[in-house]
Amino acid sequence: MRVGITGHRGLPDPVAHEVHRLLTEKAKAYGPSSQLVAVSCLADGPDAWWADIVLDAGGTLEAVVPAEEYRSGLPDWHHPHYDTLLARADRVHHTGLTGSTAQAHQTGSEILVDRSDELVAVWDGLPARGFGGTADVVTYARRTGTPVTVLWPDGASR
Repeated sequence: MRVGITGHRGLPDPVAHEVHRLLTEKAKAYGPSSQLVAVSCLADGPDAWWADIVLDAGGTLEAVVPAEEYRSGLPDWHHPHYDTLLARADRVHHTGLTGSTAQAHQTGSEILVDRSDELVAVWDGLPARGFGGTADVVTYARRTGTPVTVLWPDGASR
């Protein structure tokens, strides 16, 4: 089972803790973890957490790199974790784009959805704050027929 991830970054600590718990439960629900493949762009937050959870459970990882300059647009503190996850990926998909723009992020997310049997969305249900945000990825998945599971803690806000 190939499960892609999209989600909000920069979550407050209590929300982040609960989201991590929900992602862990979701991974366990798939059964034998050796058959689970995380598909992720590896950004800080839910993208990296999902990759870690699936890898730690014995599954595998496919990474999507939205742009050549994608890493430099991530927080400096996340670079070592990003590098480690990218090195652990069994497959890496590139968009062929250079600049880490909203269009590149959406293109990368569309590749991610197209490679997934299901999309897990850590999403508050609100419209995207900018093009290529979580809501846009969910809209694309639904439009293309990819099942979407939304995980969001009750009463949480970002």
